[in-house]
Amino acid sequence: MPEKSRAQTTSNKHPSAIAEYHAHIYYDPTASRGRAEHVRERIAAEFPQARLGRWHDELVGPHPQSMYQVAFPGEMLANFVPWLMLNRDGLTVLLHPETGDNYADHSAHAAWFGAVLPLRLEVFRKSRSD
Repeated sequence: MPEKSRAQTTSNKHPSAIAEYHAHIYYDPTASRGRAEHVRERIAAEFPQARLGRWHDELVGPHPQSMYQVAFPGEMLANFVPWLMLNRDGLTVLLHPETGDNYADHSAHAAWFGAVLPLRLEVFRKSRSD
């Protein structure tokens, strides 16, 4: 079977497909939770329109480490992302859009600040065949 061309395998989505963004702030419950709390407090104070998710000390979804989520609208992207890059206090952050395709959003569309962690992507069912 001939190999598919890049044009056939690459989607051409418009940025309007992004409903919002998620930043997952990873931490170790025993070693770095205090730093994660400080970053969270600063996010709440400086970006009140961001929605702070629950603390997840136990693994949840595709995430291989304890984390909490920050959901925010696209209008915050230009200010929040540079702030987070500079103020994450050494914590690893996964940033991804919400387009309705969880697999692609957490893999092909994701950006990492700090270490790149191996996500457990098998928790998502691919919406397309490869």
